[in-house]
Amino acid sequence: MDFLVVNFAEILFYCLAVLTVAGGIGVLVFKSPVHAALSLLFTFVMVAALFLLLHAELLGAVQVLVYGGGIMVLFLFVIMLVNVKTLAPEQAFLSRLAPLAVVAGVLLGVLIAFALIFGVLVSGHGDGTALRTVGGAEIGNTEAIGAVLYTTYLVPFEIVSVVLLVAMIGAIVFGRRSAGLEIEGGGGES
Repeated sequence: MDFLVVNFAEILFYCLAVLTVAGGIGVLVFKSPVHAALSLLFTFVMVAALFLLLHAELLGAVQVLVYGGGIMVLFLFVIMLVNVKTLAPEQAFLSRLAPLAVVAGVLLGVLIAFALIFGVLVSGHGDGTALRTVGGAEIGNTEAIGAVLYTTYLVPFEIVSVVLLVAMIGAIVFGRRSAGLEIEGGGGES
């Protein structure tokens, strides 16, 4: 029992990690788009739980609100708008490229492990306190992210916001233009 109490955080982390990977595999394996979208939602929630376990409360909340809420609603609308029953069945992706995917996955895992080990050894920040100290003062995660985002990375943050605004306006213009063409072209023939 003492083992469980002492190592509870590590056990919980590995359980959440296994559930996250299982949700990701479910996205690939499920043939139904709705089941795959629900598996993706489960994966998003498990990633948010991992963020909470790592004391990144803001990232966990953003994960649930942005990805779990907004992106999943978008996916479900696309699934509802596309008539899945009329689509031609395709050969499974996993059967054709499985060996290549396994090799790429192993290489990516080795690369990430090497980067994590080398990064922790070089920086010496293995305890997770790197973001909580800004200007010599101890502050919370949200304040630390805000301080770094609006001081060091202010210009890239503003550039990304302008690019996203332009992309949103472009999507609205193209969406209205294609809807207008369908209405004009399809109305005269009967």
